Amino acid sequence: MDVATVVLVIACVGAYVAWFSRLASGLKGPRVWPVVGSLPGLIQHSERMHEWIADNLRDTGGTYQTCICAVPGLARRQGLVTVTCDPLNLEHVLKTRFDNYPKGPTWHAVFVDLLGDGIFNSDGDTWLFQRKTAALEFTTRTLRAAMSRWVCRSIHHRLLPILEEAAAAGPAGAVDLQDLLLRLTFDNICGLAFGRDPETLALGLPENAFATAFDHATEASLHRFIFPEPVWRFKKWLQVGMEATLTGSVSHVDRYLSAIIKSRKLELSDGRRDYDDLLSRFMKKGAYTDAFLQHVVLSFILAGRDTSSVALSWFFWLVSTHPAVERRIVLELAGVLANSRGRDPAMWLATPLAFEEVDRLVYLKAALSETLRLYPSVPEDSKYVMANDVLPDGTFVPAGSSITYSIYSAGRMKSVWGEDCLDFRPERWLSPDGKRFEPHDSFKFVAFNAGPRVCLGKDLAYLQMKSIAAAVLLRHRLTVAPGHRIEQKMSLTLFMKNGLRMNVQDRDLSSIATELSPSQPEVVAPAPVAEVVVATC
Repeated sequence: MDVATVVLVIACVGAYVAWFSRLASGLKGPRVWPVVGSLPGLIQHSERMHEWIADNLRDTGGTYQTCICAVPGLARRQGLVTVTCDPLNLEHVLKTRFDNYPKGPTWHAVFVDLLGDGIFNSDGDTWLFQRKTAALEFTTRTLRAAMSRWVCRSIHHRLLPILEEAAAAGPAGAVDLQDLLLRLTFDNICGLAFGRDPETLALGLPENAFATAFDHATEASLHRFIFPEPVWRFKKWLQVGMEATLTGSVSHVDRYLSAIIKSRKLELSDGRRDYDDLLSRFMKKGAYTDAFLQHVVLSFILAGRDTSSVALSWFFWLVSTHPAVERRIVLELAGVLANSRGRDPAMWLATPLAFEEVDRLVYLKAALSETLRLYPSVPEDSKYVMANDVLPDGTFVPAGSSITYSIYSAGRMKSVWGEDCLDFRPERWLSPDGKRFEPHDSFKFVAFNAGPRVCLGKDLAYLQMKSIAAAVLLRHRLTVAPGHRIEQKMSLTLFMKNGLRMNVQDRDLSSIATELSPSQPEVVAPAPVAEVVVATC
């Protein structure tokens, strides 16, 4: 190597070192390394990613910036990631400057094969049109009644018989509750989305080709986040690995839903039967293409399936480890049912809970909300920065970079939730007299997102979760199977890595009935509960 080359190399190295020193000094948060940026830290803490992010945010006051690619020309834009859980920053991103923070091209590219331009994979006018159309449907009582009907059927004809069998078997009959809940919510959301029951929670827990294909397609799509876009696009061109799986799975999903859409159009045209699912409702609103209808359906399945089941898994685990909370939930249930059905526990179990009964379960809703604060179903989300901006805390975010907002961390900051922020305490959601549910600011509690993209199905999610939790806890005590480890799975949804193996025991309701206040009225509602249930469930 001649002298000129040596000098050039030394000059380049020196220039890079000087540039990198300036870059690193301007970033606070996890250590940034030359060239590879913060990737070593991400890899080192991959098994506790959400806790690692929360630790960094606590150390930096709620916001930090890091670089995943410390290369000149990329680091200040494409490689720069701003991570925050500051409520003021969240309000700025999710509401005040909403138009400046879309999902962006990376997110769209990852999910386009499965979701197309569906509501959860689109921005701008495409998103707005679908949002307005869907919002009209989610405000109707008939959609809520449809959800209640699907939930009631799944609970009482499928989930409860499985739990009763497990209780009879004793410790040998431990069940993976997370798997059961995933199956139940998948059946429910498919029924609500397109009026068909895949029966994944049927006797024997059968495999369903559509459910399997949908799971594989989702997993393969998420896999794209691991690799740079040129890499997974090259694998797609070669049709190897997860990209081959994605292609085959999406083809199966396409065929399945195409057949349903074709059949539904014929059924609606002859007027012999009316449907109240989302697919039929969209069909009645206008002449949409089959591809559009399919992507609408898939988007709602993706959003509504895993989120509720994962939240319920963490809820049942937390309740099983907090006996005082479990006791108060069961006493609230008994009080509500004694009001509407009398004091005989047999009447409490005779029929599914009606709308009015579910709505009165205030403490149960508080416990579910507290679960979502600590273990949000979607722990992290990200946005693309369209134009240069400054966040309320003074952080500059350049165009072309991205913002990750940590929903997991937002519920675990002492500055927002107090010194007991890591404690499971449903009372923080109640009025001082304990009789009313009092929601917190939506930019402090972002489990259902916030701003224009706030979850349309929030009320339906609470209805489903409260109905399932009430039905199970009224009949059974659940305890974690000995030796089973509760760990988080590192994915876009906060699954339990090893499932949730639980032992099931029958609950003694007679002792609960004796604890009710002597002044508790026998029956308030004049109409028999069964008549109410027929109308609502």
